[in-house]
Amino acid sequence: MSFDARAAAAASGGDCVEAADNLPDVVAVRDSKDPCGPAFAVTPARWSAFLGELRRTRH
Repeated sequence: MSFDARAAAAASGGDCVEAADNLPDVVAVRDSKDPCGPAFAVTPARWSAFLGELRRTRH
């Protein structure tokens, strides 16, 4: 699994997540400050919806 740090960052500047989208039918997401910590999995559709909402509500 390969995580990508550019996936999503909060407007506060320090709260970031990394996403691994190189797995079939799943996107794994983890805290960028805790790379050895837990990750959770969502469907690619849910991840896309989440990113779309971030873009839509970003000020």
